[in-house]
Amino acid sequence: MAMTAQEIETYIREALPDAKITIDDLAGDGDHYACRVVSEAFRGLPRVRQHQMVYNALQGHMGGKLHALALQTQTPD
Repeated sequence: MAMTAQEIETYIREALPDAKITIDDLAGDGDHYACRVVSEAFRGLPRVRQHQMVYNALQGHMGGKLHALALQTQTPD
């Protein structure tokens, strides 16, 4: 079973409550998403660590229930 955009947002919001999250279903199949996460928690961290924080928030669903996620992270301007 595929993961919904709302489920993805819920997991991320639990880990990063201040995050502004934008999710697009790239293929319309619930398996391929693009996600942009803006959070103050990313400040001063390298991009790899920022992405790890988001993947950790997904609690192991990446590669299973969630097949593909094109991820962009940044701090607020």
